[in-house]
Formats: sequence, C-alpha cells, structure tokens
Amino acid sequence: MTLLAFASPRFFLRSILFFVSPLLLPSAATAQAPPKTVIRVERPKVRAITAFINLDSGQYQAQIADTLKMLKYARTVFETRGYEVQTIRISTQPFPEYTGGMTTEQAVAFFKEYDALAEKEKFDASIGPAMPGAGDSADQADLLAEILRNTKVLNASLIVAGDDGVRWNAVGAAARVMKKLSETTKHSQGNFNFSAIAMVPSLTPFYPGSYHTGLGHQFAIALQSANVVAAAFKDAGNLTAAKQRLTDSLSTEAFAIQSLAQRVDRDTGWAYMGIDLSPAPLKNISIGDAIENLTAQPVGSSGTLTAAATITAAIKDITVKQTGYSGLMLPILEDARLAQRWSEGQISLDALLSYSAVCGTGLDTVPLPGDTSADQLSLIIGDMASLAFKWRKPLSARLLPVAGKSAGEMTEFDNPYLVNATLQPLHRAVGQP
Repeated sequence: MTLLAFASPRFFLRSILFFVSPLLLPSAATAQAPPKTVIRVERPKVRAITAFINLDSGQYQAQIADTLKMLKYARTVFETRGYEVQTIRISTQPFPEYTGGMTTEQAVAFFKEYDALAEKEKFDASIGPAMPGAGDSADQADLLAEILRNTKVLNASLIVAGDDGVRWNAVGAAARVMKKLSETTKHSQGNFNFSAIAMVPSLTPFYPGSYHTGLGHQFAIALQSANVVAAAFKDAGNLTAAKQRLTDSLSTEAFAIQSLAQRVDRDTGWAYMGIDLSPAPLKNISIGDAIENLTAQPVGSSGTLTAAATITAAIKDITVKQTGYSGLMLPILEDARLAQRWSEGQISLDALLSYSAVCGTGLDTVPLPGDTSADQLSLIIGDMASLAFKWRKPLSARLLPVAGKSAGEMTEFDNPYLVNATLQPLHRAVGQP
C-alpha cells in the first residue's frame, strides 16, 4: 500500500493547503491587484442620417432649412452618446415629379442652385431616380445625365427593375448615362454619384440610390460597421461562433442607435423609419479584411460566398427596425482590401454577382476600362437587374468606366472616399488565370 492509503482525510487536506496556500495568498510584492486587461470594443460610425422630404421647387430653400434643423439636432444627439456622424443627407421623391414643365435648361439651372446650397450647408443630397415608372420616357435619363455632369454633390439613380420585372428600356438608358458621365466629368468621377437600381425600396439611407415615394418628413440611419464585423470574425473559430458573435455585437449597437433615433422622432416629429445594417466599409475600415479574418483566404477565393451568406444571416437576425439594403456591401473602390484583390484579379464581375445572390448590394464602385461600350454596360446592368428581380432583393450597379484608361492601367480618381486600383479586362481569354 502507498502512504496515501494510511493518511487521514484531515492530514491529506492540510498537506494540500500547505503546498497550495502560498499560491493563493498575496505576498508583499503582489499585494496590489494586477491591472485589468482592457479589451477594445469596436463601435460603428453613423455613415448617414438621411431625411426624406417631398421637395417643392418653389419653396425648397425653406424646406431645406427646416430639414437641416432636425438633422443637426439628430447629429448632436448621436455625437453626445459617442457616435461619430459622418454625413447628414436629404433625399427627395423622384426628381421628374418636381421638374415637370421645366425645360432642360431650367431644370439644370435649378439643380445647380440646389447643388450650391448643399455644398454651402454641408449636406449630401439625392434627387431620387429617373424613370420611376415602367413606361417612363428615356428623356428623363438624358436630363439626369445633364444634371449630374453640371453639379458637384448631387446624387441620383435610375430604376431598371421593379415588381413588374426588368425594364430593358431603362437598362439601356442607365448605360448611356454611365457612358456620358465617364466621358464628360473630371477623372470620369461623375458615375460615383449615380447608380442603376433594381428592387431598391423607398427610404433607403445609403447613396446614391436613395429616394422615397411616401409622405416625407421621415428619416433613417445608415451605419459604417465593417470594423464590427472584422472584430467579431477575428479568431472566431467556426462559422456558427462567427455568426453569433456578429449578431450579438452589432445588435447591441443597433438597439442603442435605434433608441437614440426614437428620441429624435419624439423630440422633432420626424418619423423614424429604421436602420440599414449593411456593414459599409471605408478604405482601411475594410469588409474585405473582415471576410479574410473568417476564411483565412483572399477575398474571391473559395469560402467568400459562405462568408457573405454568414454576414447577411447575422444581420437578418437582429430585430431592430430595418430599412434599405441591410445586406453585405462589397464596394470595390471604397475598401482598400477589396481594391487590392481586384487589382490582383482575385475578384471578378461574375464573382460579385454570385455573392449578391446570397447577400449584398450588387456591383458597387467597380472600375472598368474606358473603352467599355454602352452595349457592354447594358449587359452588366441587365445581369444585375435580372438577379435582383429573380430573388426579389435590392441590388444596384455603380459602374466606373474610366475614359482614356485601358486594362492593366491604374485609375486616377481624386476622391477622398475612393481607393485607386488596376483596371481589369471585361473578359479574360480561355485558360488565362
């Protein structure tokens, strides 16, 4: 028998305490509690507080002044609770509803004045979509191109698919707008403020496809939260844990933001319509990095579609009042990692469309060679619109053909929100990596 067989329980306990107690009791050198480890909690920024109004061209200045009072108050409410507000925005009903009867020259002159006011008062402005109705004339698209190439900060869109299906006349019109803006604006940057939208609902706070068709006097919130996704996915271990961590962390912030928005609603009388939880990136605040945290592979590799589906599922599980896209955004030139992977040829148009089938906003800030024709742009926009209608989900195409630039050359955008990247050919030869 061993010694332990003859030891009493009391003797055995005293022996354990003799050896262990020095580890439990603080010595003189360790009497003070060790410093706590500070864990950084990632918080989103508020990309936009977007107000929706029914603009009256005859009294718009008074309307804008009233709207800005609410927006500035809302910004103060969020900032006093520690949320950085990047932009305040005003979106209108579709612009053809308040330019009817104007000549092209009168409409352009009006919007130049509105543009100057937006620049002076430091708010972003969307004038809504052209061709909101299935049978609308393509003349509205021609007018829109003139408006955007003669203004600086205005945003607008063109509806290429709705509940009635893909509107092929509008698809072609949107392609012509893109082509004209690429050829007539500095660095071809006019297309940054324009998108072809499909199944995008009213009251979407993200630009440029923002508009409304209702009563107005409403507002919604858009977030910049790619950093929250990256933190949730880092060392998550598996998909289930990653999804739950993202839902938990983003939900906490979303409910806090919703509470503040409801306070603005009560205090101002402007109706709060929800949050677009799409985790928007901005340059080094990268959704590309977040995806690579999860997959441990470059964006565009196998696993990217699964990551896209995981992010979207996590967002859908958050029970705040949602509006807009509320899906994964992959804006190529607004995200440093995505721009890198595009330049490397890791990401393609077809890949972006496949990811959009399970999430997403479509084809956003995608750079294209300058010789991309209007017909080729129509085919790309048509693919996006067909996918959106098939799955009844909001998608858009913000394509950036760069005049005078060919595949293999770098873009030269001069915009604080854009990262330059290498242009890729529309189609690779068979067998080409």
